[in-house]
Amino acid sequence: MRTVNSILSVLVATAVLLAASPSLAHFGTITPSDDIVTQNDPKTLNLQIKFIHPMELHYMEMVKPEQFGVVHDDKKTDLLNSLQATKGKSADQKEKFTFWTTDYKIRRPGDYTFYVEPTPYWEPAEDLFIVHYTKVCVNALGLEKGWDHPVGLETEIVPMTRPYGLWTGNLFTGQVLLKGKPVPFAEVEIEYLNESPGNISLVIPPADPYVTQVVKADANGVFSYAMPRAGWWGFAALNEADWKLKHDGKEKGVEIGAVYWVHTQDMK
Repeated sequence: MRTVNSILSVLVATAVLLAASPSLAHFGTITPSDDIVTQNDPKTLNLQIKFIHPMELHYMEMVKPEQFGVVHDDKKTDLLNSLQATKGKSADQKEKFTFWTTDYKIRRPGDYTFYVEPTPYWEPAEDLFIVHYTKVCVNALGLEKGWDHPVGLETEIVPMTRPYGLWTGNLFTGQVLLKGKPVPFAEVEIEYLNESPGNISLVIPPADPYVTQVVKADANGVFSYAMPRAGWWGFAALNEADWKLKHDGKEKGVEIGAVYWVHTQDMK
């Protein structure tokens, strides 16, 4: 059980985070209740879909996505109608926001890649729309098959490292695709989800550049990053869409992001 002092320290840390850099990185998220399902685990996953600044614990209001589904054994299943709107509160317990959640029952062994395409989000500070195509993979019942297959989204990260069973400090490698083709020298933003389960003491970045890590992919769109803490890590590769959307009658640019989430665990 947490002591009063530890709870206060978390709240103080949160206040510091929310006062951090004015330039905040947006991330779509899909966080399952577990990334590995064994014979002894509950077979029903809970999945939460949010639009957030992961390190700062700042949440954006999210309307219902345009598509949400899962790929298992190379077959897509539409899960959009299973989503339920849920109200949450920010870490300081002041700001309310909407996110989406669902339960999914695992029935067969294999890898389950969940994906979401959100409704475009208008960001007035950047004068553009944001669409983050987000993925996460859950392994079930010992069959490791399918984690390295693309889903077929407009842009996506395809893992080259098996995206589950990762220890803290492991190197994650992925390839950035845009319309199915590698993106040479793509810039990839990386953030730690500060609300990761079991993360009692929040990470407090000592300066703005620590909030969002940045790596460049090679000529084949391949990048790598070693994750220094247990919990959920998000990788986002951003590009400008070749199409526009209207806001107040004027055409505006669209930032499309390929986002992938992986979980790490401390070795004990």
